[in-house]
Amino acid sequence: MRLDKYLKVSRLIKRRTLAKDVAESERILVNDIIKKPSYDLKIGDVITIMFGNKIVKVRVVSLETSTKKQDASSMYEFISEEKIDPQF
Repeated sequence: MRLDKYLKVSRLIKRRTLAKDVAESERILVNDIIKKPSYDLKIGDVITIMFGNKIVKVRVVSLETSTKKQDASSMYEFISEEKIDPQF
């Protein structure tokens, strides 16, 4: 499954276009390497998302799309969340 679609379906990022924009701005790493939105994810990949003031790491557990909203979080395993101090 494409990286941008996975981020949308798993509800890590709300919209696919936003996921695409974030990936194109090099704020998403897969296995510590910057990837394009079209990257084909595999089970076991570690995704690092750099939001404005935090960094979130998750591991891909499933690539199966779910029809229920509650099951979206079962597509990944939460690894860590780190807050970043804004630099002025």
